[in-house]
Amino acid sequence: MGARAGGAGARPLRVAFVGNADWSVPSLEAVAASRHDVVRVLTREPRPAGRGQVPAPTPVAIAARVLGLALAEVPTIREGAGFETLARAAPDVLVVVAYGDLLPAAVLAVPRLLPVNVHFSLLPALRGAAPVQRAILEGLPRTGVTTMRMGAGMDTGPILLQRSTPVGDEEDAGGLGARLAAMGGALLVDTLEQVSAGTLEERPQDEAAATSAPRLTARDEHLDWGRTAEEIARQVRALSPAPGATTTLGAARIKVYRVTRADPPRPDATPGELDVVQEGPVVATGRGALRLDEVQAEGRRRMSGRDWARGAHLPEGAVLGG
Repeated sequence: MGARAGGAGARPLRVAFVGNADWSVPSLEAVAASRHDVVRVLTREPRPAGRGQVPAPTPVAIAARVLGLALAEVPTIREGAGFETLARAAPDVLVVVAYGDLLPAAVLAVPRLLPVNVHFSLLPALRGAAPVQRAILEGLPRTGVTTMRMGAGMDTGPILLQRSTPVGDEEDAGGLGARLAAMGGALLVDTLEQVSAGTLEERPQDEAAATSAPRLTARDEHLDWGRTAEEIARQVRALSPAPGATTTLGAARIKVYRVTRADPPRPDATPGELDVVQEGPVVATGRGALRLDEVQAEGRRRMSGRDWARGAHLPEGAVLGG
């Protein structure tokens, strides 16, 4: 058995919540709906967004206002006003979900009992910034959610609780991430209940089983049609709905958001070669073929592959990525 965390008795806990993203919100909502007291929510200050570059609040800031919670929008909680606001909240537990920044020891020492992170993988697998996308890219049959005691390393702290789930065959990163975020909220409340009761058992991560999930780069977005249809389909799912997998037609960039396995246009078709059939454009790959179901041409809105092909006036023998 691992070391016990907490020991506060079964009273409600004072919780400081830190997060930025859409996937942070279900955890915030779950704690706010529980018997525990969210004493402060901290999130990044508004940043310019959209075509007008108007400063926009984070999803966490929007949710905190809807829930009527005490909110601080700060540049960082690592130091300065953000750190001071967190310290003044005097939380029993610091909860961090999809915040996107490594926190120093001084921040992790603020809560009276422990700092908890909700991570969207079954640690020690997929440590890092993109565990949802990497689970799909790697073709994992299962993934899950972990609550852990935060430490100095990247997702290396002791495991508190875990919950597993299958990865759907057609599930994209948006759908899987939303489902894991909801699971994470429920798991977080279970974690807080056990912390409050003093019954939570920690266990160290198995370093020999650790894998990484680094942040996606432009290279991860690029579609190589010489790969197999199965690999490319996983890549498209992992990058949807954002930032989208990318290919080219001549000098123009095209985002690909949804594909379906299809029969190759011809037995001798070269990878990337397009053939437009009634159901939509079909692209040959290194093994098999894919129908483009949803795409976005440069400077255009997202649309069905069939509508795109109809308006693109594709030349005979057009090749993507060539």
